Amino acid sequence: MSAGPLESGRAVVTGGSRGIGRAIAERLAAAGATVVVGGRDAEGLAQTVKSIESAGGTAYAVALDVTDSNSVASFAASSVDLLDGAPTVVVNNAGVYKAGRFEDISVEDWAWVMDVNVYGIVRVTQAFLGGMVEAGKGNIVNISSTAGKWASMFQSPYNASKHAVLGLTRCLALETAKAGLVVTAVCPGFVDTPLLLESELAECYGLDQKGLRDMAESRAPIGRLTTPEEVAELVLHLSGPMAQSSTGQSYSIPGGLIFI
Repeated sequence: MSAGPLESGRAVVTGGSRGIGRAIAERLAAAGATVVVGGRDAEGLAQTVKSIESAGGTAYAVALDVTDSNSVASFAASSVDLLDGAPTVVVNNAGVYKAGRFEDISVEDWAWVMDVNVYGIVRVTQAFLGGMVEAGKGNIVNISSTAGKWASMFQSPYNASKHAVLGLTRCLALETAKAGLVVTAVCPGFVDTPLLLESELAECYGLDQKGLRDMAESRAPIGRLTTPEEVAELVLHLSGPMAQSSTGQSYSIPGGLIFI
């Protein structure tokens, strides 16, 4: 693989077994980084690694449950060993989605969404932050959503969690800027992955999966869903050396749906 903007970089991507996470891992590897992908789906992680290696890159798969502090600690230790040092890029992509009417969503489901989408980022970031601060450099990219910037029907736990991710991103950016770190967030809109289309959201609108896809595509001015590869391209920029002045910012990629 030829040299790229992340040549000699060391990247960690959570939720790297499919969809956006896989696309991000592949793009960072193509840019020259050695990548560790973490997640609960061992087969999916292996497929990500195989894809990267077949393209000439270097990647490793390590089991990770972001809701388990012991699992996160083990993942971080293994990643540092495999990368031969603290990561230069951490992409917090692992996430879950829950749709439904507010009155029908249990507190237990609320807790699950927040544990994965918010506390998962806290656990993973804290596990790597010391090494990155010691190195005096590093880029942390948190995958949020346009749901973190606006209100939407039938997904209150998800929206609340993604709003929290943006608040966390801004605060961490303030605390780490003088240490040389860059902390940003990416906010995709409707992305062509199973996370949305296989959710309960279609039922909430009285639609089937095709109907939900048609609705999502019709709402985007570009007339289609955003691809995982498009999200990955934005993550690559925010993982690189030209992103320092972007710290604390959240970048939307919504197919033209909103302009904030």
